[in-house]
Amino acid sequence: MLKRQTDKSKLPSRHVTEGPARAPHRSYLYAMGLSEDEIHRPLVGVATCWNEAAPCNIALNRQAQAVKLGVKAASGTPREFTTITVTDGIAMGHEGMRSSLASREAIADTVELTMRGHCYDALVGLAGCDKSLPGMMMAMVRLNTPSVFIYGGSILPGKAPTGADVPADFASRDLTVQDMFEAVGRHQNGDMSDAALDILERVACPSAGACGGQFTANTMACVSEAIGLALFNSSGMPAPYESRDQYGEASGRAVMELIEKNIRARDVVTRKALENAARVVACTGGSTNAGLHLPAIAHEAAIDFNLFDVCDIFKDTPYFVDLKPGGAYVAKDLYEAGGVPVVMKELRKAGLIHEDCITASGKTVGEELDLVTREADGRVIHPVATPITPTGGVVGLSGNLAPDGAIVKVAGMEKDQQVFTGPARVFECEEEAFEAVKARSYKEGEVIVIRNEGPAGGPGMREMLATTAALSGQGMGKKVALITDGRFSGATRGFCVGHVGPEAAHGGPIALLKDGDMITIDAVNGELSVALSEAEMEARKSAWAGPRKTDYASGALWKYAQLVGSAKFGAVTHPGAKEETHVYMDQ
Repeated sequence: MLKRQTDKSKLPSRHVTEGPARAPHRSYLYAMGLSEDEIHRPLVGVATCWNEAAPCNIALNRQAQAVKLGVKAASGTPREFTTITVTDGIAMGHEGMRSSLASREAIADTVELTMRGHCYDALVGLAGCDKSLPGMMMAMVRLNTPSVFIYGGSILPGKAPTGADVPADFASRDLTVQDMFEAVGRHQNGDMSDAALDILERVACPSAGACGGQFTANTMACVSEAIGLALFNSSGMPAPYESRDQYGEASGRAVMELIEKNIRARDVVTRKALENAARVVACTGGSTNAGLHLPAIAHEAAIDFNLFDVCDIFKDTPYFVDLKPGGAYVAKDLYEAGGVPVVMKELRKAGLIHEDCITASGKTVGEELDLVTREADGRVIHPVATPITPTGGVVGLSGNLAPDGAIVKVAGMEKDQQVFTGPARVFECEEEAFEAVKARSYKEGEVIVIRNEGPAGGPGMREMLATTAALSGQGMGKKVALITDGRFSGATRGFCVGHVGPEAAHGGPIALLKDGDMITIDAVNGELSVALSEAEMEARKSAWAGPRKTDYASGALWKYAQLVGSAKFGAVTHPGAKEETHVYMDQ
């Protein structure tokens, strides 16, 4: 065991462990079996989003034990605690999805409160599901503690049993939860039997871990490495691999080194680091939700980095990593091809990485990349010189229908599929749209509009995977388009525009649309517009009856709706680091 003496005179835990006045506090620590030596070491919070809600989080509790061993080995005292998680795959397609984005704020808030209340000196955070990853990283940056992030790992891909009576395309592919949502659409369309659906649901998700494609969880896991908060290559290994424990222990040791060197989360998360993260999202065809979470992380560090800044980077980053939902492969395949380090090494060849950014190891990005010996395999990771497409898999849009911007995922779409003009078919909420899709009471060529689903208006900015997957399952994913002030799952396929701002509840143009209005989505030129004059828009605004009332007149979602800001700036609920008058670590 490494023995080191740490001067606690400037660490937060001195308020709990040092001096005669803290005898009552120390008595509580003795009550939990700590020795005198352990009490006077740095106290390291080991936060997990463990729960039994979904496979994404089920392995985090075990992985945390490896982290604690690493902290102890480096002469720290780990203190494990948990926070909530709302898992999108379970919450999807019903009222539960309103809790999803709000849970990101709750995770950040509860980690902050636990750290502050117990005066922990550093944080190792483990997360597994979509909102828990950015929520944990937001807490790290907000507190500005020495911090290391660890992803719980992805799920293994599923496979239909040999000879099973399921559609041939489902029998041949690696299965993810996305396939199950699309299977529902096929079933509704009469193209899949009850028995086939039953078989697929039993095999699609065969292990612990987060959804296996480059959906939001894996996208934000890649972000954690690219932004520098996670050790290089720590995010890729699937959750069931017990060899992940080596990364857990290494992360525990690493956070003690960060304390020693006084390297804090905001030393790591800089403007350049955020740009590196956005590059990795773009080149991997990552989730559009990164356009929401990166600005929210930036907000915690008082860095101006909004949706348009993210999209500017997406615009000039080649897309060269062939991952689902736009591509063919899953997270396990990316790990086996060398993971995020090889991806970043390719970006460096094109001059698209800031190499001077510091990382959780204490080394710079450039120093870490110098250690990477593997090269692009040409199958999962294409060489940056010969990308799948020359621009990123996610595109930002603006125009008279989205003055505050919108975002669309085009990974896997041909250029001639990236422009769509059609008449609006307006729905006031997701349920209305889903019922219309189930009944096939929509027409080819229409632009389906789902409004009142923004951060405040939903409330909660729900994802629309059930609707978009049903459209794909019906074979209509390329024959209609869809726009919303809500969000899309990272698993969404098709021409689907989310984050349209200002949202309907704030009187944005999407609130003023009527059936038949001609909408143009142009992902080549970055335009989202409606063929209405300014005068007509003003007349409709004057006649607008105001935001739709919701059933959420009290409780957590009411509180969230009162506080939440624009999706352009990350849908955050507090003023951020710009308004700070003190920093936790310096108290």
